Amino acid sequence: MTKKYDRRDFLKHSGAVGMGLAIGGMVLKKTSAKSPINTATPQDGHFINKPIDRVRIGFVGIGNQGSGHLSNLLRLEGVELVAVCDIHAGHRDRAVKMVENAGQPAPKAYGQKGIEDYKRMCDENKMDLVYNATPWEFHTPICTYAMKNGSHAATEIPGSITIEECWKTIEYAEKFKKHCITMENCNYDSTELLLFNMVRQGVFGELLHAECGYLHDLRGWKFGEAYYPHDWRLQHSIRRNADLYPTHGLGPISQWMDITRGNKFEHLTSFSTQSRGLKLEAIKRHGKDHPLAKTDYALGDVVNTMIKTNRGQTILVTHDTNSPRPYSRRIVIQGTKGLARKYPDEKYSSGHKWQDLEEMKEKYDHPLKKALREKSQGAGHGGMDFIEDYRLIYCLRNGEPMDSDVYDGASMNSVVTLSERSIAAGNSSVKCPDFTRGKWKVRKPVPIVDKV
Repeated sequence: MTKKYDRRDFLKHSGAVGMGLAIGGMVLKKTSAKSPINTATPQDGHFINKPIDRVRIGFVGIGNQGSGHLSNLLRLEGVELVAVCDIHAGHRDRAVKMVENAGQPAPKAYGQKGIEDYKRMCDENKMDLVYNATPWEFHTPICTYAMKNGSHAATEIPGSITIEECWKTIEYAEKFKKHCITMENCNYDSTELLLFNMVRQGVFGELLHAECGYLHDLRGWKFGEAYYPHDWRLQHSIRRNADLYPTHGLGPISQWMDITRGNKFEHLTSFSTQSRGLKLEAIKRHGKDHPLAKTDYALGDVVNTMIKTNRGQTILVTHDTNSPRPYSRRIVIQGTKGLARKYPDEKYSSGHKWQDLEEMKEKYDHPLKKALREKSQGAGHGGMDFIEDYRLIYCLRNGEPMDSDVYDGASMNSVVTLSERSIAAGNSSVKCPDFTRGKWKVRKPVPIVDKV
């Protein structure tokens, strides 16, 4: 077991993962065609767990995003933080104090023994849920180990970074009958919830097309140590040319278009521009003779992916994190009766003129947002992180299906590898796996929920 997690340890581990990523592209056809373990009998293709009165949680990765989730969880009724795990002593100490300040007993602390100390946490504690906010390559290993040890699992995005990992989470969820949730907070943003309700109320008619993405200038963060220690996010940009972060846009749109629940992704084609931004930033920061200035970065500055659905709809997904630009998720939803957009402003149209989307709020504001607007104030990302965590705990405590389950997560997360394969094959069309193995035909769409 690793005793110290320094840059050399990280790069060694990342190299092994990188080899797996390269191999993953070559074995996609094999992994997408196999028949994973299927011993669970979900209701209508949805996992239903027995209600859990008090959800005992172990939390792995309590840095920037993790500490935000931990704060949300400590505000929720019926939650007990029994263990925390982080390789950084400062993060562990902060988490323990947060739990104690919330009036709960001090949780057991893990991470002192290295990057796999989460296994000791799972082995030594009886937990209902393991929540995971670690670097991407640890998401699937932690989730599958948690499920094997009897816990539900929830992970930050992307939940899986290879097709094999997508299948593995499904295999473990079905075999051990546990939830494995990709926590996509943008599903619960105010505008996305408003548009979701408008879709369900038929405002847009039959859906035809959508646009979305993750457009965020991360150059400073990728080269900084404060947010991504050990250059872990930069390492993915060095190794992979793909849409590395598709779920912020695809999460809401997948729900609007009933993906895995009456509809599915059929095939996609991806295109990438040149890679320029990261090398220019490295030269600017460190000079032209620095190793990072001489590094070849695989990730193109702009990656566009067009997805075709079973119903004939199209979805344009954009990944742009290496360019100077304002933040955007470039949301567009278009149907036979009208369309709406978010970024740079929020507009709706059913004809030749735009009108402010705010005008639709009085009639179509999502009931969940209305019910939790006050409670979610001050939480991360405009309150949507709180609603996301609230719904996870609510569904566990009430034995209800998750808003986004293991099949939804796999469908979204698979776009990372599928876009990589399409680009590598000269922008060829790539077939999307059916992770439900036919259950998408009977799975019920996500409803408009208002229970709090």
